[in-house]
Amino acid sequence: MSQPEAINEALGLAYPEARCELDFRDPFELLIATVLSAQSTDRRVNSITPELFRRWPDPQALSEAATAEVEAVIQPVGFFRNKTAAIIDLSRRIVDDFDGVTPGSLEELVTLPGVGRKTANVVLGEAFGVPGITPDTHLIRLANRFGWVSSTKPDVVEAAVGALFPKEDWVLLCHRVIWHGRRCCHARRPACGACPVAALCPSSDLGEQDPVTAATLIREPRA
Repeated sequence: MSQPEAINEALGLAYPEARCELDFRDPFELLIATVLSAQSTDRRVNSITPELFRRWPDPQALSEAATAEVEAVIQPVGFFRNKTAAIIDLSRRIVDDFDGVTPGSLEELVTLPGVGRKTANVVLGEAFGVPGITPDTHLIRLANRFGWVSSTKPDVVEAAVGALFPKEDWVLLCHRVIWHGRRCCHARRPACGACPVAALCPSSDLGEQDPVTAATLIREPRA
């Protein structure tokens, strides 16, 4: 078993419940929630989306929403003015260009305002079952620490990590790595002494080595 495969297996044992932590009921809700999650947390997004989707449940409704009303609902997620403009504009585009149906291909999704490859791959993997690598900040950081890539460019990381694993593993792999980054392999002080993949990681000397102290660094994602 290669080192990447062994790490994936160990993360699977450590995080058997790994999944997308954004709440959604359909592709449109996931698309909006993913756009809102930029520079915010999934928990914070989940705290406001029930009200958002109660008032504007589909692209048609959101495309016709009053900007000030949407801003008031999503303000807790930060950058709410830019995000309001993005989700209203992309809703209009879905109505105008895709007959009100959230598109299910990478090529179509990235034509929507505020939607890049990262967001598109989240939606494709979770809502449409289309495998993709989601190069968020955690995946980029950990892929470098694991020695899978030597770049912080999302497109380079996406290609390099994708080449190491079969497509059917991509979505779950990303969830496992992201969960590990949020809970253990932190940017500033990784909990190496309590890390389930320390024996496989070439960067296991970066963080706290004492197991007891390291265990105190393990945390759930912040609210």
